[in-house]
Amino acid sequence: MAARWRRRRWRRRWVLNTAAFERHRAEILWIAGQSLNRDGTKAARIAVLVDRNPPLWPNAAMLRFAILLLICALPAHAQERTEVDVELFLAVDVSRSMQPFELEIQRRGYAAALVSDEVQTALSAGLLGRIAVTYVEWAGADSQRVVVPWTILDGPEAGARIATSITAHVQDALRRTSITGVLDYAAQSIEINAFNGLRRVIDVSGDGPNNMGGPVTQARDRTLARGITINGLPLMTQDDSFTARYNIDDLDAYYTACVIGGTGAFVLPVTDWAEFEDAVRRKLVLEIADRPQERIWRAQTSAPYNCNIGEEIWQRNQSLFAYP
Repeated sequence: MAARWRRRRWRRRWVLNTAAFERHRAEILWIAGQSLNRDGTKAARIAVLVDRNPPLWPNAAMLRFAILLLICALPAHAQERTEVDVELFLAVDVSRSMQPFELEIQRRGYAAALVSDEVQTALSAGLLGRIAVTYVEWAGADSQRVVVPWTILDGPEAGARIATSITAHVQDALRRTSITGVLDYAAQSIEINAFNGLRRVIDVSGDGPNNMGGPVTQARDRTLARGITINGLPLMTQDDSFTARYNIDDLDAYYTACVIGGTGAFVLPVTDWAEFEDAVRRKLVLEIADRPQERIWRAQTSAPYNCNIGEEIWQRNQSLFAYP
């Protein structure tokens, strides 16, 4: 009788713990991913991470054991990180305020810059002579489209392969504009990739302010707290379309005050699409070569800025219809 009662109680606990595991699967995987930290240590950090990030878990010891099992199940190569000069996340705006021809100019501009002599020279001059790069298109809070996953750029051949992947990709624009969403997405992507960069950089291009996903300044601060630099490529080209009502004239000032940050962060405005390829090339050279004396382009103003302006513009236009 006592043995049957113990078996029944054990089954109830197993059901409870299994359900808890399913509820907190994402958190467990996040902690497991964090344990594969950048200096190569793994399981030693689990106890600290669990204590700092306590889940709603019926048994902390069981959680640690589950994480250990997850880590042990990873292949050996997944627990190693490749050293690179820079981890570079290219975040490219594809919201509906961008016209189809503008999307094409963006793709071709990045592709041309990656194979240019200037970028290849900067690349070869690095300490390791290689960087890790990913190219991701973004729009709304949950709209991030990976065009080129994290990959090594270490010479003209690698540049040509990445460029081909970018130009071969043609998809429609997406709704809304969430710089907040792409910053959080990019920061997490950098944390869990397979590379260990001497520097870590997110490069955000966009033609309008944040209008969903929460305050952009909070996302910026979360990203900076991880030791990641944010640079900006505000697209300030003339736009006479319906969606121009969602844009602002001083987007470079907005990016400077509300988006960028970190060591050597800079804003490089684009005021004409004819300048785009050259701007991207210059930007990549600065990010790869790490030239602080050339990094800063001053925005139109350094006065206090309303970083919620995008959300306010969106609210004012709600009476029309939710378009961009």
